[in-house]
Amino acid sequence: MTTPSPQGTLYVVSTPVGNLGDFSFRAVDVLKSVALVLAEDTRHTRHLLDHYDIRTPLASHHAHNEAKTVGALVERLSAGESMALVSDAGTPLLSDPGARLVRAAIDAGLQVQPIPGASALLASLVVSGLDATRFTFFGFLTRSGRERHAQLDEIATAEHTVVIYEAANRVVATLAELEQLGNGSRPAVVAREMTKQFEEVRRGTVGELRAYYEEKPARGEVVLLIGGATRVPASEDAVKERVRALRASGMSARDAASTAAKELGVSKRVAYAFARDHRTEGE
Repeated sequence: MTTPSPQGTLYVVSTPVGNLGDFSFRAVDVLKSVALVLAEDTRHTRHLLDHYDIRTPLASHHAHNEAKTVGALVERLSAGESMALVSDAGTPLLSDPGARLVRAAIDAGLQVQPIPGASALLASLVVSGLDATRFTFFGFLTRSGRERHAQLDEIATAEHTVVIYEAANRVVATLAELEQLGNGSRPAVVAREMTKQFEEVRRGTVGELRAYYEEKPARGEVVLLIGGATRVPASEDAVKERVRALRASGMSARDAASTAAKELGVSKRVAYAFARDHRTEGE
């Protein structure tokens, strides 16, 4: 009787974002042990592998060929070959390809194991000086259209830290758009070329950084961080007016209070008091 061969493991391996020293012993061991390294750009990854004397075969795996190659890769994993997925820099899947393969491996019942390491996102966040207890990562924003407007509107009202990957030549435009949305005084950070020779972390407000980079255009890889917006509670008159409008539209007192509280930054208790007063006035 033939014993079935054990299934392989898909390792999701973080690579340095700049400094080649930011690579773990475990990551090196994994890349040496697997049958294949799947790389976004094999030329870029070959430089890393050569630095650590890793001779494992490389295969190209990127956004343009992922859909075609996933099936064959899952078959090889199922047959017992282990593989390592890497991106050009940092942690795969964070604004990088690989999600389709990871999902397919999971769906096939295969083991997917992370090998943690460098991340431009986290490296920038922890030195920003902004609140890191809660944050939203937007990756690269859509360049134009309704989706970009929706993303910027969400960022403009976010009450926690926002992290964005941005092309250097678009830093000023993004900061200017946020400034136009009333965010000029929000704290912000531009983290540039993290872990590389010309690493720079510049702090200020959205408006100050926009003005600075208009004079001295950013270069290299950029992470843009925006501190949380501070909501100013509305006046009593504004709350009353909004509650009345919601009640007039047919909302219950409780729903009107909840909606007004969320929109205007006041407590539900205060908004509900106005909603009850309006109900009494209308009876």
